[in-house]
Amino acid sequence: MSNVLIGLHNVTSSQRLVEFVKTAFSFNIKSIVITRVSGTAAQSGIPEIGKIAFKEGKSLIILPDLKDAIEVIRPDSIFLISQSAEMEFNLKNIENKSLIYIVFSGSEGGFSRIEQSMGTLTKIPRLNREIPPVALLSILLYNFIS
Repeated sequence: MSNVLIGLHNVTSSQRLVEFVKTAFSFNIKSIVITRVSGTAAQSGIPEIGKIAFKEGKSLIILPDLKDAIEVIRPDSIFLISQSAEMEFNLKNIENKSLIYIVFSGSEGGFSRIEQSMGTLTKIPRLNREIPPVALLSILLYNFIS
């Protein structure tokens, strides 16, 4: 799974941020990209996930915005996970790619139109509504990646 980077974008809740990072690391994701962090997530969540990453020997990349992350990591494919998407996530989407960036929205509103234009808006099959990003991450990693 060294070719998969998991991202969380636009998060304000420290609890959501910490749970997301713990979940990703439990599936042996080695690096997580966090973008547009504000509120309690920025104040208390970032130090907490930094401590978790250090203890587990994992890495965090924290950047101001999604555009910055794409510019820095230069992935072959970018998937924005949203249950409002029409296209379903499929393993064929990530075959033969050297670096895949899969991003989850940390906010209730999902991705903006501008953000949607930066990647492929994709949903998890068999779910008919939006659920929290930690649950989406767990389903995706368990069924498709691990």
